[in-house]
Amino acid sequence: MNRCVLCIVLSVTFVATVAEAREKWTPEQAQAWGKSEPWLVGCNFSPSNAANQLEMWQADTFDLKTIDRELGWAQGLGFNSVRVFLHDLLWAQDSEGFLKRMDQFLEVADRHHIRVDFVLFDSVWDPHPQLGKQREPRKGIHNSRWVQSPGVDILTQSPEVWDAKLKPYVVGVVSRFKDDKRVVFWETINEPDNTNRNSYGGQEPPDKPEIARKLMVKVFAWMREAGASQPVTSGVWLGNWGDEAKLSPMERAQLGESDVISFHSYDNLEGIKPCIEHLRRYGRPVLCTEYMARPRGSTFDPILRYLKEQKVAAYNWGFVAGKTNTIYAWDTWQKPAEAEPQVWFHDIFRQDGTPFDAKEVEYIRKVTGVK
Repeated sequence: MNRCVLCIVLSVTFVATVAEAREKWTPEQAQAWGKSEPWLVGCNFSPSNAANQLEMWQADTFDLKTIDRELGWAQGLGFNSVRVFLHDLLWAQDSEGFLKRMDQFLEVADRHHIRVDFVLFDSVWDPHPQLGKQREPRKGIHNSRWVQSPGVDILTQSPEVWDAKLKPYVVGVVSRFKDDKRVVFWETINEPDNTNRNSYGGQEPPDKPEIARKLMVKVFAWMREAGASQPVTSGVWLGNWGDEAKLSPMERAQLGESDVISFHSYDNLEGIKPCIEHLRRYGRPVLCTEYMARPRGSTFDPILRYLKEQKVAAYNWGFVAGKTNTIYAWDTWQKPAEAEPQVWFHDIFRQDGTPFDAKEVEYIRKVTGVK
């Protein structure tokens, strides 16, 4: 084939690829999706015997029996979806094995009538993830072994390195499950501009928010190029977003790129209300993908009922107390807890299935309609 003909073929191929990449949904498309869905309610899920995403998904520690048991408890609460974190290193380690385990997880979740929100990247906690056996949790410290994706070594590389190392992961995962009804929506990067000041702040690049913003915009494009039929989002997480003129560049990108609007709030009821009111101005369904920190006043009662009344998706942080240590508060990074707190920060059940607070579980079931 001569060079001119080859150029024409490559150009046609490129145009076809771009044409297949879907656009960001219009508000009307997003609202149609929202009306077609039930009220989404669930939790951020990691099995109790996994300290982080790698331990959850790697072949040696992937534990379907525990996942099945704990998702059964989620079904018993009336939860119909869970938010689950992935990791780019799992793709680099064994892409086919990783996809197989994702499919097995979806099969188990589906048996419990639970759909999944997959989060592809995460900017929170340890910036130096490593494959293989994970270190044991640090006693009394909140999320002491959770890891970022991508790690700082890749995050600080050039966009060309991202294209080479991260795009295949995004496109590979999303294209595999792009029309899978068991996947309810996707997230690009969790809290992309989180600088982890109270834990790993000294190990973070000083310009992390801007680096992460550039990566996040690419991830949105890759996911749409992969043909995701489900909505794609990234949640804002600081403030209540009342003044659009004061939004950070990251928040503008998150809200501007998302098919549906998602956010985090660990405030009490009066604090979460304006978040929802302000975010409704975008004319899209609103999803709360993190809430519930008891000592801060972010509690199931009354927030869960309010979110249901507003038809705002509700995903509390944590489920079964275990190796993530999220029964402990964020400030245990400065002062590790010496004993179980009287009031848990996150999580609902102990590992034997008994609830931290039986009345709380009764309230959740009443709101979700479980008898």
